Amino acid sequence: MATLLYRLGKTAFRRWPLFIAAWILAMVAVGALAATMSKPMTDSFSIPGIPSEKAADLQAELFPDAVDAFDQASVKVVVAAPEGSRLDDPAYAGQVDALIEELSALPQMPETPLADPVTAAAEQRDALVQASTDAGTPRADALANAAALSPLSEDGRVGTITWDFDVETVADVEPATIESLGEVMADARGDGLEVEANGSGSVGMSELNGTSELIGIAVALLVLVLTFGSLVAAGLPIISAMLGVALGITGVTAMTAFTDIGSTTPMLATMIGLAVGIDYALFILARYRSELEHTDDREEATGIAVGTAGSAVVFAGLTVLIALSALLVVRIPFLGTMGLAAAATVFIAVLVALTLLPAILGMTKSKAFGAQVRKYRPTREADNRILNNGVRWARLIARAPLAVVLLAVIALGAIAVPLGSLHLAFPTDSTASPDTTQRKASDLIAESFGPGRDAPMLLVVDGRNLAEDERGAAYDQVTAWAEGQDGVANAQVIVRNEEGTGAQIMVTPTTGADETATEDLLNAFRDGQDAIEEETGTTLGVTGLTAITTDVSKRLSDALPIYLAIVVGLAFILLMVVFRSILVPLTATLGFLLSVLATLGATVAVFQEGAFGLVEGQPIVSFMPIFLIGLVFGLAMDYQVFLVTRMREAHVHGMSTRHAVVDGFRNSARVVAAAAVIMISVFAAFMLIDEPIIKSMGFALAVAVFLDAFVVRMTLIPALMYLLGEKAWWLPAWLDRILPNVDVEGEQLDRPHLQPRPLEDELEELAKESSVHA
Repeated sequence: MATLLYRLGKTAFRRWPLFIAAWILAMVAVGALAATMSKPMTDSFSIPGIPSEKAADLQAELFPDAVDAFDQASVKVVVAAPEGSRLDDPAYAGQVDALIEELSALPQMPETPLADPVTAAAEQRDALVQASTDAGTPRADALANAAALSPLSEDGRVGTITWDFDVETVADVEPATIESLGEVMADARGDGLEVEANGSGSVGMSELNGTSELIGIAVALLVLVLTFGSLVAAGLPIISAMLGVALGITGVTAMTAFTDIGSTTPMLATMIGLAVGIDYALFILARYRSELEHTDDREEATGIAVGTAGSAVVFAGLTVLIALSALLVVRIPFLGTMGLAAAATVFIAVLVALTLLPAILGMTKSKAFGAQVRKYRPTREADNRILNNGVRWARLIARAPLAVVLLAVIALGAIAVPLGSLHLAFPTDSTASPDTTQRKASDLIAESFGPGRDAPMLLVVDGRNLAEDERGAAYDQVTAWAEGQDGVANAQVIVRNEEGTGAQIMVTPTTGADETATEDLLNAFRDGQDAIEEETGTTLGVTGLTAITTDVSKRLSDALPIYLAIVVGLAFILLMVVFRSILVPLTATLGFLLSVLATLGATVAVFQEGAFGLVEGQPIVSFMPIFLIGLVFGLAMDYQVFLVTRMREAHVHGMSTRHAVVDGFRNSARVVAAAAVIMISVFAAFMLIDEPIIKSMGFALAVAVFLDAFVVRMTLIPALMYLLGEKAWWLPAWLDRILPNVDVEGEQLDRPHLQPRPLEDELEELAKESSVHA
């Protein structure tokens, strides 16, 4: 491995015009594909095989004209008069009429005319009550059912104007249409009238505004300037990472021509690609500078840097690729697509670090560390080895490694405590940012109509196995059963098909979509489904957005153990190949578990419980834990590989484990710390985005990198290495024969400055340390 990458690095350095031209050509080709063939992104969270999807298929059989819940670009405009007033007051009736006229003129509107809530409520009530009483329903029940569907609140103060845009999917709603809707609502507000809107058709597809990336890049540039003391060198990792991310995101856009891709996928791919892209280039560039201390041949230094640090980059990248690609195994389409897109961006970041960066070094040559803001003059020990804060930190840990291990484990365990109250759900309008129109509309609806109005469930009843004269009674029996469940505000048949073989029963819960009581209600329906089917001879299914998202959350939870086993298992094998040890991969994996549990605990505390008042408490996005586990595992192994390969390299070249740990920190701690700060900055900057998925993911990743890099990799792992001593590198002879020798440390490369440390020197240093402790 090291020899192959060594040759690649030298070739890229020497033939830099060819390599740079190849990357430019790749960018042009992918860009052309994206520009000519890309399609709009989607926000479908459906998973084939879950109960609500099967119910939706049954609905499609019985009601061929039914539209998939995720494809409906629905909009609900909420108008509210001031407290103590009504919408039918002359002061507001005219304003509402003008609003409806403006809304009707919006682009992509349906042919069905809009009606003001007051008139619509009266007409709808009369029609529903008449139809229900004609069918034998008691008038009191008919009035209650009409009130449950009324577009006007009981006090007449709040009303809703609802429609579906005339489009095939939500992604087909033009940004200009949503912008026009916002302008119409803004014009209608005045004299105390509130006008807000929610629904899938009221929100545009999430877009990158560039602010978060620019903040992350600015911090990264500052850290790199401090690390290298050169403006040119500081810019190289950023330029190469940005080119890699640009190519990756353009590729993701191009892939929409062949598969559905979620609207948040580019954000996550950007977040991950930018962070690892800067880090991978940083490690190789830092190694290049280190090698220039031993040779004036810049081509040779590049070859050595790519052969050694590049090997670590390859294996670090492989762990991230395994973690992200393994998301396919859990059979969750949208999550698998997100994982593949992020994995592709990481793969490109690895290729950029191994080929484009050496080519740029070949182009800049001696100017690579130009525009210096400070000279690199490290402090040196008596034996001419560099003495830096990494060495001081490693030696500090060596004084009491057991105490350090206990302190780190207890601290991480304490942070993980809030994880016990984890509540997973999908984001809804009711959990949006409080300053959005979607959230304001949801709050008005919850206050005036009840929180369950925006969280209906749909019971699909198949009566094809019943005689025609038995179907009506069966539908009524199912409706009564549904309404009798705890947590149901109303249940009623809203439509039957022409043949009378199927019915749809709308169930309005007493709680919102993101509340656990609503999930309990869904479970109650499922638990009692067999019994009511047997009693009535019908076949039932529960669907609707609330049911689908709840089922998706359950599938994600069930898939987590399988995913974790696959990722940890494959990465453990990979790390055994890299380190040729069993205990080093084992400590790496246990450290990962501690950091990810602590990260989830911190995320629950801040985002679910609302700790510190940073955000309003709300459920954690359902797929965040599984995605976080995969990504954090990949990033954790990054730092493990970068830090411990330098220890392994020193050990392979003759140092004891104790001195190898110190030497690893001497050469890698500064760079690992810089890389971690960069990643934390990039991830934390994404908290500025209002999208709840991205905001919580940015926070979780920033915390994960901090805990894993500084607490686990740079504190816990060296302490464990000290305690294990030479046993850290133990590997059974039979396994040693089986595992391939990939030579990550560059043992086969000709490096005369690396000679085994004389035994008398190590004995002398041990004697000095013993005298200090005495």
